Amino acid sequence: MTNLDAARTARHARRNVAILVAAQGFLGAQMPMIFVIGGLAGQSLAANVCFATLPISMIIVGSMLSAQPLSAIMQRYGRRAGFLCGTAGGSLGALIGAWGLMTASFPIFLLGSLFTGLYLSAQGFYRFAAADTASDAFRPKAISYVLAGGLISAIIGPQLVKVTADAMVVPFLGTYLAVIAINLVGSLLFLGLRIPRPPAPAADAPIGRSRGELLRTPRIAVAIICAMVSYALMNLVMTSTPLAVVGCGFDKADAADVVSFHVLAMYVPSFFTGHLIARFGVERILGLGLAILAASGIAGLSGVDLPNFYLALILLGVGWNFGFIGATSMLASAQRPEERGRLQGMNDAIVMGCVALASIASGGLMNCSGGTPVDGWNAVNIAMAPFLALAGGALIWLWLRPRQTA
Repeated sequence: MTNLDAARTARHARRNVAILVAAQGFLGAQMPMIFVIGGLAGQSLAANVCFATLPISMIIVGSMLSAQPLSAIMQRYGRRAGFLCGTAGGSLGALIGAWGLMTASFPIFLLGSLFTGLYLSAQGFYRFAAADTASDAFRPKAISYVLAGGLISAIIGPQLVKVTADAMVVPFLGTYLAVIAINLVGSLLFLGLRIPRPPAPAADAPIGRSRGELLRTPRIAVAIICAMVSYALMNLVMTSTPLAVVGCGFDKADAADVVSFHVLAMYVPSFFTGHLIARFGVERILGLGLAILAASGIAGLSGVDLPNFYLALILLGVGWNFGFIGATSMLASAQRPEERGRLQGMNDAIVMGCVALASIASGGLMNCSGGTPVDGWNAVNIAMAPFLALAGGALIWLWLRPRQTA
């Protein structure tokens, strides 16, 4: 490759990253909006409060079910096609959700949440798309910058909830109508995306490792475990936070502010996470992320005043950032080009499957594991411990493995 070609490739990579940052910030605002009100709306519609967080769970289930098909679409037709499918799913999900609110139908509301999962799944591929055209040196930074776009969504989303949640006679209806508008306008961003469509494989082209072989590759297996635990625990705690904040005597605006600070903490570190990975290594940053997640659980158990909620959720966001970006970087460095669609789809399906279980468990732990909201909140934070031990053990095993082999 000539210097001119290399410069052109670098410009395209930065252009793509800029578009994906904008998509993460604008389109991504719908996720904190829905996560703030999903449990509260579910609590008002469900016959049993133990199922209050089921709408959030259905979003995750929808994301899990669509991860493999979306990955296959992107592998065959390109990233843009997959991302437009995501915005279509987000629009349809919000439309059905609005219908469910208007008719006070919990099953219809859940169906809308399922379609919303299609957008969440597509958003999960933004980070992989950033890596597609990036050089080896730029790849961790590209992933970090795209996730940093969530800083914009952290500001926009919860503020829109404050404006729209009670704007109409039906509570939360205005929020879902705003989500429809976000998807329709935001889909225009992808018209400027320039990521080459993967070439059709030749008859004699390598097909790469099978799914079983990929899962038996130590570096890939540990990356999936760490991504799974980081994302699932973040969802477990975040999903129950609005219920805990309101249940402990604070109002919906306080819950929105706590979630806003949490989402800020998820994405602000992205400005330097890639640099930290490049300097200290992905294993160290992953380990630091797991340690910060443990500190979040300790902060959550220390009390139920507003400062306790803020501290716990800020630590939760930072820990997720280090853990999830680290796991993504580790996975991207362990794949071959012909395995990209297979591995990324499998990874996101596994991760979202575990996140779905965590979101289902969140409502049960919060509302049905004790007599008070404080008991439920404590149960949510205690539940983090065994999964952090699993991820930490897997990372230590990977770290020591080359020494044992030698």
